[in-house]
Amino acid sequence: MGGLDGRAVAAALVTVLLWASAFIVIRNCAADFGPGALALGRLLVASVVLSVLLLVRGGGFPPREAWPGIVASGVLWFGAYMVALNSGEQHVDAGTAALVINIGPILMALLGGWLLKEGFPRKLLAGMAVSFTGAVVVGLSLSGGGQSSLVGVLLCLFAALANAVGVVLQKPTLKHATPMQVTTFGALSGAVACLPFAGQLVSQVSRAPVAATLQIVYLGIFPTALAFTTWAYAVSRTTVGKMGTTTYAVPVLVVFLSWLFLGEVPGLLTLCGGLLCLSGVAVSRMRGKTGKMQRPAPEAAPRSRVAAQPVAPAQPVVPARPVAPARPVVPAEPVAPAEPEGR
Repeated sequence: MGGLDGRAVAAALVTVLLWASAFIVIRNCAADFGPGALALGRLLVASVVLSVLLLVRGGGFPPREAWPGIVASGVLWFGAYMVALNSGEQHVDAGTAALVINIGPILMALLGGWLLKEGFPRKLLAGMAVSFTGAVVVGLSLSGGGQSSLVGVLLCLFAALANAVGVVLQKPTLKHATPMQVTTFGALSGAVACLPFAGQLVSQVSRAPVAATLQIVYLGIFPTALAFTTWAYAVSRTTVGKMGTTTYAVPVLVVFLSWLFLGEVPGLLTLCGGLLCLSGVAVSRMRGKTGKMQRPAPEAAPRSRVAAQPVAPAQPVVPARPVAPARPVVPAEPVAPAEPEGR
């Protein structure tokens, strides 16, 4: 598996930065909006923006073969993932949520290697191990020594699972539809799944401050409409395993954004964990001759034993010596008759 495409790298960086900002905004909105209402509002805004962009670009409807994957990934990734993540961040801080969500890339790589036959490169697995260790350090440093709500952690675990399954379902769908089509109709599918929270959204918008409502608009435009589109574009140009590993940088960015917007100064332990996360990403993208941990390719049919054995070079033929002509046969002399014996 070669290195990532340059455009895929740029798209992945945009995705990671915007998704990291979403953790901070979701945490700020927790006091004004419930998990389901926040997810529905975010998806409605994203659906409107994406639909307009799709119409302007003349994207049209995806083919029939793409609809099962679009609906399934939309309900799981856009719908279930966002509701579970919003619920989890009401119980745990943003750093801990980012830590738990980052088991998602592990599930992505495993499911992608198994179901999509992408393989398990050794350097990808090594990078994942290093990055996960760093994510654990970051999460522990932000969660007060590891004391966090069990309910919040379980909700984030479910969000990570929904995220991983949604990404793996999205990958083969991109063979039949464009990234814009997959993202637009995926967001619409997620919004439809979240419609039971419509009444809650209307009542909470009427009471929430304008700043909180604008944060929902930000979540819908940037971390959803733009970030999910750049993610789909990046996944279409590389493998799920490699793209999943790049999201390990999210906890590091969450720490930075928390310091920048919330005034939280990261400690030494947090910085060390962030460096481990980035080191793991670098390890997973290193090029080398290390082979994949895949099933060996079938060998060619063995040749026959006669053909397989080396043939010794023929020795030069020595010409036979000329045979001397036979001598003429001399006729034998007549034998004299024997004399009679005496008595």
